[in-house]
Amino acid sequence: MRTGIIGAGKVGCSLGKYFRLNNLKVTGYYDVNENLAKEAATFTETTFIEDLETIVRISDTLFLTVPDDLITTVWNQMKDMSLEGKFICHCSGALSAGDAFPGIDKCGAFGYSVHPLFAVSDKYNSYKELSHAYFVIEGDEKHREEIAGIFNNLGNEVRYIAAKDKVKYHCAAAVCSNHVVALIQESLDLMQECGFDEESALKALAPIMLGNMQHIAERGTVNSLTGPVERADVKTVEKHLNCLDEKQQMLYRLLSEVLISIGEKKNPGRDYGRLKHILGNE
Repeated sequence: MRTGIIGAGKVGCSLGKYFRLNNLKVTGYYDVNENLAKEAATFTETTFIEDLETIVRISDTLFLTVPDDLITTVWNQMKDMSLEGKFICHCSGALSAGDAFPGIDKCGAFGYSVHPLFAVSDKYNSYKELSHAYFVIEGDEKHREEIAGIFNNLGNEVRYIAAKDKVKYHCAAAVCSNHVVALIQESLDLMQECGFDEESALKALAPIMLGNMQHIAERGTVNSLTGPVERADVKTVEKHLNCLDEKQQMLYRLLSEVLISIGEKKNPGRDYGRLKHILGNE
């Protein structure tokens, strides 16, 4: 299968390099920014393709690794080309194949969303970690297993998802990834109020963050939960609330609601009533 990549950003470079290292045929890169496409082709030891029509013609499968709001724009430029039997894929977590490629069924092509459940943060290094990523696939059932087979053969876990669940799935990934960054920033800000600079605060918190994530990955949230909310330590929670401003208190209360629900699963005999009361949940 000859795979062309349209869009030479972080995801496009990472996928292309990952494919090439595993001996998959990558026909090359096309991007409206020719310099980016040339850089990606050099990095992946593939070919710079000068125009969209050429990369479509010489490829069996096309990955549109452009920003989400440009996927349908690129598709509209492609849809009148010869697409019979081709697989058209995008890597957006939130868009379904049907939303991204309207009218694809009339072109004789097959549309798929192929989302790596992984934070692709570095254009030239993220490919090294893609072997650990889940790939979540949605789209035309007729050839879905062939798309999944690409990643199964590379050793990746693959899951299918329904089009109606794409947005909720992407929200789950954003909470796990992006929102965790926001929570860590809140912690860093509090540490700096205690006299740490940001660098030393991050260094001090790193063992807690990394250890906690490792425990969650290995044992799940219920078995990993510790701390004053899990213990129903009302006095400590009250002290926490008293040292926070109004906005921070709101975040603390909302997150503690979730922690209580986890704590009740871990400790079914523990009374969380007083804690719920001071948090304003009862």
